[in-house]
Amino acid sequence: MMEAVTDLSSSRANKSTHPVSFGKISGRVLLWMFLIVTALVIVFPVVVTFLGSLMSNMEITKGGTIFPSSLHFENYSEAWVQANFARFTWNSLFLSGATTIGTLIVASMAAYVVERIAFPGKAVFVAIQASTMFISIGAVVIRPQFELMVKLHLHTNLWGVVLILISGHAYIFFILLSFLQGISRELDEAARIDGCTNAGIFWRIILPLMRPGLGVGALFTFCGAWNEYLRPLVFTMTNPKLQTLTVGLSYLRYGSSAAVQTHYMLAGACLSILPLLVVYMIANKSFMQMTAGSLKG
Repeated sequence: MMEAVTDLSSSRANKSTHPVSFGKISGRVLLWMFLIVTALVIVFPVVVTFLGSLMSNMEITKGGTIFPSSLHFENYSEAWVQANFARFTWNSLFLSGATTIGTLIVASMAAYVVERIAFPGKAVFVAIQASTMFISIGAVVIRPQFELMVKLHLHTNLWGVVLILISGHAYIFFILLSFLQGISRELDEAARIDGCTNAGIFWRIILPLMRPGLGVGALFTFCGAWNEYLRPLVFTMTNPKLQTLTVGLSYLRYGSSAAVQTHYMLAGACLSILPLLVVYMIANKSFMQMTAGSLKG
């Protein structure tokens, strides 16, 4: 009798566990299918661009296949020379680097003050920061921004663009604010007992602990500044030597005979992606640390 009861209970347990295990397996299969399809959709344009950069211009114009019949690596050297990549790459690195450093300094200080210090109007300040995330800083505000930089005498160089991009730091501010909320306040109290000021706590304790968040913020800020096109174009019209790489790529569109040079443009686009890949590889560790921390929390 006892054996029959045991067999009956075990069979019921097996029946109850089968649907759960099947549900987990089907969920994982659907998840992996979604991730694979998403990865293919994202990677496919990059692969097509790279393969097109190794074709001749006639082969691209003719179409019919995405695979080159012969590899033309000289497209990269020609694109580098024709678009003056050395000059434009340096300008893009300056713009992206200065914007990233300035944004991290301003956003991290603002996040520390909002999280750790009580002051009148804190809720209003956070609300203003949040509202700026829903206001586009696209082509509509180019004219007032340019007029403001004219008054500051920064309309003929990249410093005006840097200041404008630093001012749009609300997204990075909230990333660092959420990360700072996970740092214990007991560290602040212990440092304050030892005689450390707010500035000392920020620079010596908080800022080193915020490295994963700063890495993620640096990745997003650098990529956004690197891909900026309209503002560098407007602010450097009178001085083409200060134009960035995104603007300089347009010089590859037509050759000396007014013929479209699609193969050179694709080669230049591949070259312009390399710095972003390097920055991502550097900041990838911080990104993974922050993601793991958020999942753990």
